Amino acid sequence: MIQEGAQLDAEGSKASASGGIDVEAALVRCARGDRSGLRDLYEAEAPAMLGVARRILRNTALPEDVVHDAFVRIWRHAGSFNPAAGSGRAWMYMIVRNRAITAARLEARSDTVSDMETLLADAAVVDPDSVISQLSHSTSLRRCLETLSPTRRQSVVLSYVHGFTHAELAGRLGVPIGTAKAWIRRSLLALRECLG
Repeated sequence: MIQEGAQLDAEGSKASASGGIDVEAALVRCARGDRSGLRDLYEAEAPAMLGVARRILRNTALPEDVVHDAFVRIWRHAGSFNPAAGSGRAWMYMIVRNRAITAARLEARSDTVSDMETLLADAAVVDPDSVISQLSHSTSLRRCLETLSPTRRQSVVLSYVHGFTHAELAGRLGVPIGTAKAWIRRSLLALRECLG
């Protein structure tokens, strides 16, 4: 397990936990495939990088994975480090920060999906066909809705009668959000044409 141990130097910037190393030289060694460069970077910077990931993620399990992923990325892309664009340490911290932000977004998305699944499972069963059956057989709306394919008809009813968002609709029907949006749009155009 990585231990947090970064200290601040006299100027207030992050100093490595194991003493100063030449980060740029270690990155050059990584770019050449020298694993000792990665080991030196890891030993010097992993504890402080873990602190950055923990502040962003506020989760006990993910920060270590993020730091690991960041070091894999550092190893693979060390050759793309450009000293003219900034320090090696700043480049490394940008990588861990970006990985942590991405992980936080993915975690938030998965929480939303699981919340939606729970909500849908707990909610009363929504039956789009029962809504259509409540319309009089002679109405043009019922006639036009019945011309749509069952999935498109279901998407329109779920969206406009039950108030499902595109994301909720996609989750309910098991399709990507873009597909759900396209179904709604095309169905509304077909209904407009049929009713017009």
